[in-house]
Amino acid sequence: MSDPGVWNDVDDYLSALLAPEDEVLTAALREAEEAGLPPIGVSPNAGKLLRLLAETQGARTVLEIGTLAGYSAIWLARALPTGGRLITLEYEERHAEVARRNLARAGLEEVVEVRVGAALELLPKLADEHLPPFDLVFVDADKANNPHYVEWALRLTTAGSLIVVDNVVRGGRVTDAGSDAPDVRGTRAALELIASHPRLSGTALQTVGVKGHDGFALARVLS
Repeated sequence: MSDPGVWNDVDDYLSALLAPEDEVLTAALREAEEAGLPPIGVSPNAGKLLRLLAETQGARTVLEIGTLAGYSAIWLARALPTGGRLITLEYEERHAEVARRNLARAGLEEVVEVRVGAALELLPKLADEHLPPFDLVFVDADKANNPHYVEWALRLTTAGSLIVVDNVVRGGRVTDAGSDAPDVRGTRAALELIASHPRLSGTALQTVGVKGHDGFALARVLS
């Protein structure tokens, strides 16, 4: 069936059954809406997937590119063991303020660090700190720069790390090789990088649901 109403109903059912939100997550969404942030965060079942991926990885360190209201950061940070750390990069100070409030409410302000600025300016500074490699990188920011984010993710990870790139289907527009849209061109370039890079093994899946027709890419760092 291609009825978006059915997609939404299925998502609602699966999320309620397998990824139920608690008051902290519900409040994070409410605060984002009240602050006028765009409703572009991950769905509850996608958040649960991120948590499961981090847990399966045994992740101790996570990098997120694109914070928004901190909803996905909460899901990811809850997967971390004692002493784990998540660094999340956000371009808009207003979004970062909302995220910090949501993370504090979740009791994660000591686990998650929100850094504000253009990611392509923050990532070189992060590299200069010579932190341990990140076990998981979640890319969910401006799509035009996706290939650059994947390249930086490679620099900041090691063999066995996982890179997740969200929103790679763009409502099906990703198939348009002649598109001039920055989000499509950036997403296609990121997928082509994942396909061709000798240090990566990856795939991508399309999804339907409350976020419409989209999908995500998953890549494992080989060396």
